[in-house]
Amino acid sequence: MNKIINYFPNISEEQKRQFSALYDLYLDWNGKINVISRKDIENLYEHHVLHSLAIAKVLNFSDNTSIVDVGTGGGFPAIPLAILFPNVKFHLVDSIGKKIRVATEVANAIGLKNCTFSHSRIEDVKETFHFVVSRAVMPLPDLVRLCKKNIKKEQINALPNGLICLKGGELEQEVLPFKKIATLYNVSDFFSEEFFKTKKAVYVPL
Repeated sequence: MNKIINYFPNISEEQKRQFSALYDLYLDWNGKINVISRKDIENLYEHHVLHSLAIAKVLNFSDNTSIVDVGTGGGFPAIPLAILFPNVKFHLVDSIGKKIRVATEVANAIGLKNCTFSHSRIEDVKETFHFVVSRAVMPLPDLVRLCKKNIKKEQINALPNGLICLKGGELEQEVLPFKKIATLYNVSDFFSEEFFKTKKAVYVPL
């Protein structure tokens, strides 16, 4: 939790309360429905919450931005981002019903009012959004192909509407089709922890 405050010192007392509540909530839900590796739950703040917030270092979303989180699992990256950006609207999508249930219950427990949830595949989502976010859910070309239809025309942010996803490992082949338009960010430029050495954020305008 201290890591969150260290990198985001201007968060409110309410945001601190919401972030600090996540550990017990995920610990409890993870015992019933496995959304985070059991061995990894003690690293929740570094490996999941802070990692999700790398997207906020790529773009400080304007109020009234709408975002869809594709393959949200238990709510990452959307729930940490929804805490950080209370005036941004998040729609969390996952094809596995029990995972979307965990995300819904966690968001409700901490009083998030800016999240909606859908037990569905992105292929079936018709609404449009300013941005798509995801965390290592599928290869980049597949993700771009499936969610291009969901991008709004109207622009309200410092970056053009598009996709921001969190990835690890070798990305050269994945990014190749988009090399003229994609921007890769080293998450280690934002956060100094060893875990982030191989992590990247990829932005593709759509």
